[in-house]
Amino acid sequence: MKFSFLLGLSLILTACAIGTSSEIKSAEKLLNQFECKNIESAELAHSPITSYHERALAVSREKASSYIDSYKSGDVLFKIPLDHVIQQQYDVYKSACEALGGIQSENTSTQINENT
Repeated sequence: MKFSFLLGLSLILTACAIGTSSEIKSAEKLLNQFECKNIESAELAHSPITSYHERALAVSREKASSYIDSYKSGDVLFKIPLDHVIQQQYDVYKSACEALGGIQSENTSTQINENT
């Protein structure tokens, strides 16, 4: 009886670790897509709005990276899957990029949507 309990517990923990590992890999793929193309910071008219969007670019990427690092160290921060959290941060990033005049390639948008 004790053996079957320990075996069951071991299988459950292994399945959780595998699930978390695949979430981390998927989230890392999403993080690699955080790239805002076709903007030159030096050419932007610096205003409070521009500063806000530039900060949003940096913060959303920093948060995504931090969340992934936390999951790698075993800290589960959210009740939703990690890749969904990273997708939310990517949406903020993409919106800020577009507000600054940056253009995302179609391949990037397609790849992100296919991963969700």
